[in-house]
This record gives sequence, structure tokens and C-alpha cells, in this order.
Amino acid sequence: MNQMKNTMALLFSVALLGASASACSQEITRYNEGNYFFTSITIPPGAETMYLSGSGARPLENGSWGDMKQQTVNTFTRFKQTLEEQGWSMSDIVQVRAFAVAGDDGLDFAGFNEGYSEFFGTDANPNKPVRSFVEIKDLVVEGWLVEIEIRAARMPE
Repeated sequence: MNQMKNTMALLFSVALLGASASACSQEITRYNEGNYFFTSITIPPGAETMYLSGSGARPLENGSWGDMKQQTVNTFTRFKQTLEEQGWSMSDIVQVRAFAVAGDDGLDFAGFNEGYSEFFGTDANPNKPVRSFVEIKDLVVEGWLVEIEIRAARMPE
């Protein structure tokens, strides 16, 4: 009986050590990769997070705003700059939320995906976030076709 108790105690201790070791080596995990995004991402305890407020494109030199692709590229280019200034990168982005309005020719979802694809699932950044894309009636800034917000996460070094 004592032998069995000792064996059980030893197994329990080994299990605890294993759980402790795996908790220390946790990492951000991405699941179910699609063309443009993952369907879920698990962020373990202890991860650092950064949220960037919704933002849109800046006007072009001629005063126009550009099409959906141009606005998407402009917005993500500015996010990239903000992230890098604070020691983060585009590969740290785990969530993208985009709110879009239809232009004169309707909602340009393909244009959004074209611009978005320049930043995610590339050689420079093979990571893809989870993503939402919502069509709405209007945005606060006249001329914006899309407003994007992001969440980034990384494990501390």
C-alpha cells in the first residue's frame, strides 16, 4: 500500500513539473489558417499586449482619399510605423477589425484584401491575425472608406 502511495505521489510530482515547464514555455498559438486570417489565436497568460485605436488613411497630395486598397495600405503602413517606433512589429498583430463603407461603386472588399495582403501572409511577415470586416453606413471622417483597429501580442523575452 505504501509502495502504491509513493508511486502515486511520484507520478503526481512529475505531472506538476511537466505542467509547470509547459506553462513557462507557452507561446501564442494560431489555429485554422485561411487565405487571409486564422480562425482563432490563443494568447497565454503573461503575454504583452498592445491595442491601436481605430485609424484610417490620410488624404493624398491631390486632396482625394484614394480607393479601398490605397486607404488600406496607407492605414497599415502607419500602423507598421507606430508599432516599430515602440519596438513591436507587424508579425505581433493578432487581431484586425475593419469597418468599411461602400464607395460610389459599392463595397470594395477585394480592394481591402489586396491591400491587407501586402502586410500579412508575406515573406516579410508570414503571420496572419484573426480578423473581422464589417460594413457600416458611415465613418466619422468624410472620405474614409475603411477604419481599422488592431491588437498585438507577444511573449516577453
